[in-house]
Formats: sequence, C-alpha cells, structure tokens
Amino acid sequence: MPDSHASNPAIAQVIRAALAEDIGPGDVTCAYFVDPAQKGRARIFAKQEGVAAGVALAAEVFRQVDPQLEVQIVNPCGTKVAPGTVVLEIAGSVASILTAERTALNFIQQLSGVATLTRHFVDAVAEVPGARAKILDTRKTTPGLRLIQKAAVKAGGGTNHRIGLYDMAMVKDNHLAARDDLDFLRKAITRLHADHPEIRVELEADTVEQVRGFLTLEGVAVIMLDNMSIEEMKTCVALGAGKVVFEASGGVNLKTVQAIASTGVDFISIGALTHSAPAVDFSLELKRER
Repeated sequence: MPDSHASNPAIAQVIRAALAEDIGPGDVTCAYFVDPAQKGRARIFAKQEGVAAGVALAAEVFRQVDPQLEVQIVNPCGTKVAPGTVVLEIAGSVASILTAERTALNFIQQLSGVATLTRHFVDAVAEVPGARAKILDTRKTTPGLRLIQKAAVKAGGGTNHRIGLYDMAMVKDNHLAARDDLDFLRKAITRLHADHPEIRVELEADTVEQVRGFLTLEGVAVIMLDNMSIEEMKTCVALGAGKVVFEASGGVNLKTVQAIASTGVDFISIGALTHSAPAVDFSLELKRER
C-alpha cells in the first residue's frame, strides 16, 4: 500500500478500530510484565515468499499506538519478499512495540496474501502470447476493509474494479431478472447518462445471444461474460471488437486463467483475490537496548 493511503481518514479509522478491538481498555500484559522505561528495536520480516502489502498500514499502527516510536519502511508494498526479507523497522518503547505487534502483523499478513495471490494471476496471464487481459478485483471484500484490500490488489499488479455501488453501474443477472428487454435498458442508460455522464455502464451476459443484443445499445462500456465457455468467449470478443471491452468472470482459477486470457478478453475478475487469499507469514523480532 502506498504511504499516502495510510493517511486516508477512512483507513485511519480502520486502524483505530483494529487497535480498539485488540487493546480495549489496556494491554494488561505489558502493564504488569514490561518495564515502561525499557527501550528496544524490532524488525518485521517475511518467513516465506510473497509480495508485501499493508506495510505502510502497519507503520501507521505503530505510530498510532505511540507517536514517539521511530518507524522505517525498509521494503514497501509491492516488493517481492523471500524468507528473511525485512519490511519494517521500529525503535523505541518496548511496551509500545509489543502492544502494536499483533495488529500490525495481522494487516501485513492478510494484505500480503491478497497481493501475492494477485501476482500469481498477473504472472500467469503474462505468459500467454498476445494476451492483454488485466486482473480485476471485485466487491467480494471483508466488510470495512475494502479500500485496503483493493490497495493490496494493486500492490500485487492487479487492477481495481469499481469501489462500490456509486462509481459504476453494473447491471447483473438479478437486475435483469426484474426486467431485461432492450428498450428498457436503452432508456435506463439514457436517463443515467443524462444525470451522471461520467458513470460507466457494464452489463452482465450469460449467453452469446445476450451479447448480440447488448451490442445494439449505445452507452455500454463493458460487457461481462459470466461463466461462458472458452469458445463462447471467443465468439463474443469477435462480435464486439472495437465496440466495447469484455470482462470474463466465473470459474477463474490458476488452472483456467490462461485459457480465459487467450480468448482476447480485456479483463478477468476474480473474487478469490480478496475473499480467499491465504495469509503470508511474517514475524516480529525484538531486541532490547541494554
């Protein structure tokens, strides 16, 4: 996560909430078992390979616990790490360092997992000759943590889809279940763009025939190809070449992503980036000053 994100008021609130959850009325272990005058130095380092994310966020955790701590980012978000790679160094009150330790590590481990999984998909697509597909995240995020999880996707080389319901109109199958005739969609797009010309419109299609119909509409920026076969996706891409961009979704994993990228789609969205990424192991090592 770039350093600028840590000062975002919404992200600062996430940090405060995480610390309040962990510390509550006070760290009783440090209060009774750590000399408040004791100084020390600590480093956070990777214990396995991955892509670092949440480093600036973790640095802000230490600063919120104790503004007197000296915190230095050694390897920023987006850095490939191996066992032993140091990402953060902290100096100052041992009690403050230990109070902040778990919250800081939780952010780094979880967000590095998102960044690492994203990088695996990005690298897989890069191996496909001629493929131009970018890896997209989704709104399948942990409630309250969307901004930081999406920042982790970017750290891993992915691209952010819409942030929420307000910055892009995405008409999915359940919206179409209410009413899906083309004339209604045409009028709805016209009304939307009259009020909000900056809002892009994306329509979800389950069949090639749906795509044919959607291509007759003005003002559609993206068509999502949902759970289509490889051949169906190739047909749709050929039909809409130069008219819209295509996003593939559904059934995407590291075994299928290269075949999907080979169809010529522009984007591949993957919910697993944020809802199923395994954490990357990091640890904090502390040395007291004598």
